[in-house]
Amino acid sequence: MTPVVLVEGNDPTLVGEAVDKAIGELLGGEDRTLALEDYEGDEVDLAAVADSCLTPPLLVSRRVIVVRSAGRYNTEDVEPLLRYLEDPLPTTSLVLAGGGGQTAPKLVAVAKAKGIVVSTTVDARQAGDWLADRLGHASVRLDRDAQNLVRSHLGEDVSGVVGLLELLEAAYGPGAKLGPGEVEVYLGEAGSVTPWAFTDAIDAGDAASALGVLHRMLGAGGRHPLVVLSILARHVAGLMRVDSPAISTEAEAAVAMGIAPGRSTFPAKKALRAARQWGSANIAEAIGLVADADADLKGASSWPGEAVLEVLVARLCRLARATPAARGGHRGAIPAVRR
Repeated sequence: MTPVVLVEGNDPTLVGEAVDKAIGELLGGEDRTLALEDYEGDEVDLAAVADSCLTPPLLVSRRVIVVRSAGRYNTEDVEPLLRYLEDPLPTTSLVLAGGGGQTAPKLVAVAKAKGIVVSTTVDARQAGDWLADRLGHASVRLDRDAQNLVRSHLGEDVSGVVGLLELLEAAYGPGAKLGPGEVEVYLGEAGSVTPWAFTDAIDAGDAASALGVLHRMLGAGGRHPLVVLSILARHVAGLMRVDSPAISTEAEAAVAMGIAPGRSTFPAKKALRAARQWGSANIAEAIGLVADADADLKGASSWPGEAVLEVLVARLCRLARATPAARGGHRGAIPAVRR
């Protein structure tokens, strides 16, 4: 028996899925009603949990003890578990589910030394590969168009595929071959998207796509308007830093943007290309528009935050797609009723 399994991650769906998988593997077919104890809630006494871990199995060969939201407990709280894990019972496995905060460092260290640490975190840049793997190994078979529909719909909220695939299996049965029509009715609300999908749409001057991404960031993504504005502020600031006759290479742009040596310079390459497309006058105007929107979001305007951002995004897209002859136009104020 593995003494302790710690499941970490920033997505409750993926953490929960990994915990369920660990429980199933550790139980090994034993009766769950006799072999499993699951602790969750604000009133959990970890001293009592440690005592339970020391209890020998009855009518089964092993026991699995689960503690949910382990991040809610500080170092002092987890002392009973640390003492138990100094000499764990060989017939007990303790499963710690991350969540509720940062797991106590001492508990993480003990889990690494004496058990298994499972990370469920999916980096945004790896999300595409992770999602492709999940879809490829699903019990239902989605054709290419259906897979593309799922990718577009979920955006960066890739963990939504877990519940979606369960729904599709329940509806159509294992092994079913599905197209977009069968999948679409189960998709629900569109997920959030990555920040660079937002700024790429703006750089392309595609107002319809950029506004669509904006609404997903504010809706399913749950981002506050000021957080979205900070994404735009960083983007136009990056354009300004590389907008210089002295900067002509990706490496020079990376230095101007403060990218540390050894890190990917791809963002610098994108910024340099975009800056040349925008032109100096339009970049300067974009800086002013972002500053105006910042003031509006902080009380200078009576408009709701979403409306302020919609106007800003539309104007930034106009600047990005402006022809050279049209660049450097007049910067007008958002026509809001001032307080």
